[in-house]
Amino acid sequence: MSRPRRLRRAELPADTVELARYLIGKVVVHDTASGRLSGRIVETEAYPVGDAAGHAFIGKTRRNRSLFLKRGHAYVYLCYGTWFLLNVTSEEAGVGAGVLLRAIEPLEGIGEGKPGRGPGRLTKALQVDLSQDGWDLCGGGPLWLAASAQQAGAIGKSIRIGITRNAHRHLRFYEIGNTHVSGAKKMRL
Repeated sequence: MSRPRRLRRAELPADTVELARYLIGKVVVHDTASGRLSGRIVETEAYPVGDAAGHAFIGKTRRNRSLFLKRGHAYVYLCYGTWFLLNVTSEEAGVGAGVLLRAIEPLEGIGEGKPGRGPGRLTKALQVDLSQDGWDLCGGGPLWLAASAQQAGAIGKSIRIGITRNAHRHLRFYEIGNTHVSGAKKMRL
């Protein structure tokens, strides 16, 4: 595999919805003590400014403070006491919004036994937990975003999965036909 190029913050769209679409086909990399783990992002969900389904809607708290960092940082939280979820912050510093990474196509260090289909499985495969909350994904750290040698296929959009507020909004983006996309089969076509 060719050496991935780190994405620069300036390459990330400042708009949350644009960023969610832009990240399809990009790579998320975690350099761990035991080796590199990486996957091509094939599904995202946008949680833009003012979205009642987003964690920033209630304002800045101790739990969500990383969500208010400038775009390109990790916002990691524990969901239902079981799964860690990884988001990429968007917008400018002080404005809470982000993009949930929902699924990856495994690349380096992630075997078929550790699929990245679904946001909880994604973090498990990449060994991401609360200790990475707030990390700069565009800096020189071990958890980062990269360009991909493989161009994204056709991108679909739909309603988000598993939410009740603002559930009608088409803010989920995915690579059409990719078998690593989460949700029911009809949500992948």
